[in-house]
Amino acid sequence: MPTLPLTLAVITFNEADSIARCLDSVPFAAEKLVVDSGSDDGTVAIAQAHGARVVHQDWLGFGPQRNFATTQCAHEWILVLDADEFLSPALVAEMERLLPAMMAGEAPAAWLRRRTVYMGRPMRWYRPAVGEKLARLYHRDRARWSDARVHESLRFTGRAPTFDAPFDHVNNPTLVHKQLKVLRYAELKCRDWLEKGKPVRMWQAPFVYLLAFVKDYFARLAFLDGWRGFMIAQTAASYALYKRMRYYEMTRNPPSVARAGTMLSRHGLDR
Repeated sequence: MPTLPLTLAVITFNEADSIARCLDSVPFAAEKLVVDSGSDDGTVAIAQAHGARVVHQDWLGFGPQRNFATTQCAHEWILVLDADEFLSPALVAEMERLLPAMMAGEAPAAWLRRRTVYMGRPMRWYRPAVGEKLARLYHRDRARWSDARVHESLRFTGRAPTFDAPFDHVNNPTLVHKQLKVLRYAELKCRDWLEKGKPVRMWQAPFVYLLAFVKDYFARLAFLDGWRGFMIAQTAASYALYKRMRYYEMTRNPPSVARAGTMLSRHGLDR
């Protein structure tokens, strides 16, 4: 299959179960780059066996890590996927048809639609899981990732086209994986808040939980996906509440930041 002057960039840490599927799903990329932060489960060897160039970089946080990856890419146009994501055949065909003209133009980036597989099968109704728009394709001189430790976003100005076919996301193989991810993401977000001096408003906590649940369960139609939808809404609401409780603890007991970091590091959750 002909390749395009584009780099697929993936950041990894212990992604041996999914990295091959991710890399193999982008057959048109002239370069496949993996920026690894210290995997010890075979991720690096698998990535190399599937055509990727692997660069090591100690963990910097999601935004900084993606910006570092951008500097390592051989091509100006970059497609970013997480290791648990992969392009659908329909999106591969659409990109092969439309990318040459787009890359020759002045667009800074492009929007992709993400479809989520949860508990073994795709969500059907929950809005963020059936067509969430994410900027994942960009020209490195026209866009840059925010420096957030977590929940980073691609920043650019100008009009960006949208591809119609989706790419797929296998969202947390088990609820255990999800809860560990909640702990990790909450810690990273709270550290960002701490650095910025965000005010502590614990009085909002009960309302935050309720509003987050109502938003996901009803407004975003999670209830139509049955018990899976209930679990997604409950997890999202619990995450919103836990972040605020943890941030309160950080401000009232500063040594807890280092102690929690040691515990998360012990379980590989500090990156």
